[in-house]
Amino acid sequence: MDGSRVLISGASVAGPVLAFWLARHGAAVTVVEQASELRMGGQLVDLRGRAAHEVLARAGLREAVRAASEAAEGLSLVGANGRRQATVRSTEFGGNGPVAEIEILRGNLSEVFYDATREDVEYVFGDRIAGLDDREDGVHVTFERGPGRVFDAVVGADGLHSGVRRLLFGDEKPLRHLNMYLSFWTANNHLGLRNWTEVYSEPGRTVLMRSIRDNTAVMAAAAFVSPAFQYDYRDLDALKTVVRSRVAGMGWEADRLVAQMDDAGDFYFDSASQVILPSWSKGRIGLVGDAGYCASPLSGHGTTMALVGAYVLAGELARAGGDVAAGFRAYEARLRPWIEGIQKFAEGNGISMAPKTGFGIFARRAVLRLVELLPKFTVPQAGTGQLSNRFELPDYFEASERKTQ
Repeated sequence: MDGSRVLISGASVAGPVLAFWLARHGAAVTVVEQASELRMGGQLVDLRGRAAHEVLARAGLREAVRAASEAAEGLSLVGANGRRQATVRSTEFGGNGPVAEIEILRGNLSEVFYDATREDVEYVFGDRIAGLDDREDGVHVTFERGPGRVFDAVVGADGLHSGVRRLLFGDEKPLRHLNMYLSFWTANNHLGLRNWTEVYSEPGRTVLMRSIRDNTAVMAAAAFVSPAFQYDYRDLDALKTVVRSRVAGMGWEADRLVAQMDDAGDFYFDSASQVILPSWSKGRIGLVGDAGYCASPLSGHGTTMALVGAYVLAGELARAGGDVAAGFRAYEARLRPWIEGIQKFAEGNGISMAPKTGFGIFARRAVLRLVELLPKFTVPQAGTGQLSNRFELPDYFEASERKTQ
């Protein structure tokens, strides 16, 4: 791809990872990000499966990611009085269980790949793509603020509410709502948790806290079951009101955690939704990560899919030479079966996040207790673990060309 001009929209995770591999293949890469700077913090994300870990190893960034990760020893289900009722440790299920081997704040993972690319990749902050016109001589891009430019390929890595996807496919409605909403924010670690997560559920709703930042704070989260409703994902005050109303009256530490939402600079709320598209590209414009095939946080694989998808997309574009459209098609053909398996798994995984009934809460607790008694218990592993390891990562480089750690 020597000299090929590629524009990526979005500098969260998939964008900088794709920029890393495209630059490695010789492309001239520009990343445009609507935020005024790299967005730090954000929710905890998991890395699962051999393919994701191999992407880090081939990038030579495995140790950097581990150093930026949050220590995770395990998770407990608790009752309203705070007493732990069942526990699972991160060492169980090969690091692919409810607690992953590597858990890292989204912004910290972005920063690792941003730092690894900032000398070779052009980053443009505080702007976004306003128009796309795929012509014979390239994709003509208009920006909200900067002057128009022409690129050989454009990739949307701009998340669930992708602007590139909207420009590419018009008013199509690709989101499949999974009857749940999720919220995250940083709060005080008033329970003194150490490398630990505690989860409390009542029928149809859950709150949890997970220690972060060397146990000086927690990532608080709330989840509730609900049919789809209209909301503006940018109106944070209105969204906080929604969370308060849905969590009101819950036991355990719910009130204390919710009271800290207004002071949290990283409050997040959105639906647990999937992106379902008949195609991930059109001509020389394509999508990667959540923009193209979000499986929802309920899948536990969103970041894994972003890392693997970006690596495969860069490799297939490089293999295709100058035929960008063929590269996009090859990328989708290789990746889609694995992605669709993850999306199908996520459809039923909400049952464990926020069981709808008291019996569901009891059943979840019973399963974790069985895990404690029988360390070799493999029923959950058959779902999450095998799914994580099902994709075989292609090798787009000679072994001698890779830098590993």
